[in-house]
Amino acid sequence: MNEINKFIHLLYVPTLNCNMQCKYCYLQENTVDLKQDDKYLETLKYAIDKFKDSNIIPFNISLHGGEVTTLSKKDFRDIIQYISEYYRKNKNFLDENGFKVGNPHIKSNLFNLEKHIDTIKEFNVSISGSLDLPFSLHEKYRITKGNKKTLEKILENIKLLEDIPNKKKVSATIFKEHYEKTDEIIEDIKYLEKNTCLDMNDFNFMIGFVTGDNKFLHPMSEDEQVDFYNRMNKEFKGTSLDFGVKNKWFAEFGPTYCTNCDNCGEKFFLLERSGDIYSCVRGQKNNDFYYGNIYNDSVETIMNNAIRKIFESHNKVGISEECISCKYLYLCKTGCPYVKKVYNINKSYTCKLQKAMYNENIEAYPEDEDNEETTYLYLNKMHPNIAKLYYPEENHVTIQGIPSLKDIIKEDVKLKNIYSSEIFILKADGYEYNLQSQILKNTREIIYLTSKSKIKIYIKKGVLEDCTYPANNSLYIMLLTGDTVQYGDEKRIKQEHIMTHQIFTNTIKREKSDKKDYYCVDISRLLSLYYDKLSKKKPNNLFFTTSELRDYHYMKHKNNAYYHIQAINLPFQNIEFLVVGEEK
Repeated sequence: MNEINKFIHLLYVPTLNCNMQCKYCYLQENTVDLKQDDKYLETLKYAIDKFKDSNIIPFNISLHGGEVTTLSKKDFRDIIQYISEYYRKNKNFLDENGFKVGNPHIKSNLFNLEKHIDTIKEFNVSISGSLDLPFSLHEKYRITKGNKKTLEKILENIKLLEDIPNKKKVSATIFKEHYEKTDEIIEDIKYLEKNTCLDMNDFNFMIGFVTGDNKFLHPMSEDEQVDFYNRMNKEFKGTSLDFGVKNKWFAEFGPTYCTNCDNCGEKFFLLERSGDIYSCVRGQKNNDFYYGNIYNDSVETIMNNAIRKIFESHNKVGISEECISCKYLYLCKTGCPYVKKVYNINKSYTCKLQKAMYNENIEAYPEDEDNEETTYLYLNKMHPNIAKLYYPEENHVTIQGIPSLKDIIKEDVKLKNIYSSEIFILKADGYEYNLQSQILKNTREIIYLTSKSKIKIYIKKGVLEDCTYPANNSLYIMLLTGDTVQYGDEKRIKQEHIMTHQIFTNTIKREKSDKKDYYCVDISRLLSLYYDKLSKKKPNNLFFTTSELRDYHYMKHKNNAYYHIQAINLPFQNIEFLVVGEEK
């Protein structure tokens, strides 16, 4: 593997067949597996090998449908075993790149679960099941193709999971008809919490949207969505399910889901057994979200189609001025492109609900107080035709009659390294950032980290050695909170220093690096020691230099007044970040 790897989340659909006929199924008449062949596992193997040959690495492989439990026992076990082996073989590599490796995972209606319970036990398969809440509507809408009820059997099947240490959860999609029975939903959640082995703190609500000519269900209004959220908060606040309401139940709109991508076509893919690739379960069987066929098209074509089609989908509806000024743009990214297309709207169909959720849990979802740069960076990527209208104003002061900072740097070899954008590369949760000096760049890039983030810093070889005694040189790391304090005799208000850390050259050289021409240091554990001391509302600051370059910077400060005036703030390569994640 090399440094140009890209990582994707892959949903695999080994069969379109389904044993149920839910009255609002998005696949409708497609839930029939017409073609019988031996490609249940072959397609997945072929796709992963072809992706990996192009340095596209699945970090998560989940099974979807149709209904995966309609597979034969052998086909189901073969696929689960393959995924388990894939995780085992690639665990160290995925861990090193910031991805948590779990167990095989399936999305299921739970109706045929008993058929595969031995395989589920053997490989500790995690399960995300689907129910309708309240139960009264499950019995009405989630029926078999023979019009038989399904709830009793599904609840019996859930009991089969009691002694298995796997992750087991359910989700429920909420339409207006469900919302009107909120009291029943509350009682049924309490029943599931008390009488089943399901982790109801890991439960998910999905907010339903209507496609096509759906005669059975209708969408909630935005006000009804908020009212539903508030009812859940009020009912379960202070109970054993309080954590779930604030975090998992409505987590579809949090920073770890697909809606947090600028362009989800870079990361999320659904592969059918036929080899057809779509955006996700929402875009499945829709030509506007069809990316190509793994057997017939090159990986490059598929990846380019994915990025282009999602980009075009967002641009066909445009972007709302409300989104541009919103301090939650960094979380929402204007919502799902598929639903925006269906409704022909230019912002998320759950906008009010999302804001209510973020405001209820400000520790996990702080506002972006300095969102001008965030907005510009997003627009520059997803709506470049209007991005220039929102270009952040430069904060640099031009002082007449003295050489510019860039001119001073140009004449000094040592200073070039202090300000170079090629020396330090930060890798956070699989994404790389070439670090620049904060006083030279025109825009800010703010990233979002959690307490579980995997973070590496790469240092270009030769920089630590560029001194008389390399063994005395060190990587110099400075961590500042977004909160400010008053410093020194001059009473300057500056960001508060939290930590300074040095790692010496020989120690760094003994570490293994996965990037050619760069040393590598994993700083995940180091930063995790300080997350609870950082600002939750304002961007925190992480600076990198070497002790040799730091000393030279302050020597230049002392000897050159022109440099001192223009580099009074820390000039070193930096990244700004907010700490987000679940409430503790």
